[in-house]
Amino acid sequence: MPVQEETRAVADSSRRKFLGVTGVVAGLALFDELARSPEDALAAYEAEIEALGSRTPQAVAGRQSADVLERMRAELERALQKPSSERRWVMVIDLRKCIGCHACTIACVAENKLPPGVVYRPVIEEESGTYPNVMRRFIPRPCMQCENPPCVPVCPVNATWKNEEGIVAMDYERCIGCRYCLTACPYSARTADFGFTYTEGTPVGAGVVGEKNADDYERAANYEYGNQYPRENLRSSPVGNARKCHFCQHRILEGVLPACVTTCIGRATLFGDANDPESLVAEMIAQPNVMRLKEELGTEPRVYYLI
Repeated sequence: MPVQEETRAVADSSRRKFLGVTGVVAGLALFDELARSPEDALAAYEAEIEALGSRTPQAVAGRQSADVLERMRAELERALQKPSSERRWVMVIDLRKCIGCHACTIACVAENKLPPGVVYRPVIEEESGTYPNVMRRFIPRPCMQCENPPCVPVCPVNATWKNEEGIVAMDYERCIGCRYCLTACPYSARTADFGFTYTEGTPVGAGVVGEKNADDYERAANYEYGNQYPRENLRSSPVGNARKCHFCQHRILEGVLPACVTTCIGRATLFGDANDPESLVAEMIAQPNVMRLKEELGTEPRVYYLI
């Protein structure tokens, strides 16, 4: 055998051993066979797969990676088996995957029946660079659910507090609408509900839904914090109150992920119990490329960003 062919044979043998260790020898075999005969290659590939036992449902299920939503849902159910004081809800947002579609913002509006002017999860657009080297980044900004929330101590009637799970909650019945908390929040994560409706000023006439009928939907109750809040008039809560993101607490206590998480088309938003070392969020916040907004303020936010 010529030296060149012998060298090539040795290199090819080493390559096959390496690929065998990494579990892709079947793919290599298919590649080699395709160079000769597609029919023979397909037959050889199917025979090898059959030999490996990979056609059984168990083997197929084992090879296929589950959707990240399924993993988070299972972790959520596991977390709910623990006492509430042992859970630590956190949100991780991967800025490398966010495309600025605003699906999370719209999902939040629909889930919590938010009126005009009230937004729990805006997506901030940041542009950097100089033309022609310009880059745009999208930053979803929910409530940070701070460990040391500056909005809590400024409330004169104790209408906002941090519950056992670390979620900063609101008591709409107690809130007097002073909006001190809006000023205290360094993330601008709180807004005030002034009772506006999307249908205000829409026409009324034959064949037109109009304000009278369409407004019925906006007056229907929402169910934040597990309570029923119909918007019957301008004096009933939550009209006149400060409002904010609460990680869809009414959903997670029923074993359902927050609306912004389930509607993210890029799977850029992750949610779970950081006290569970096996959870996805615990894995993500341990990454070296993680950061939090305005950490220098000592608020200890529970929303992490991957950059």
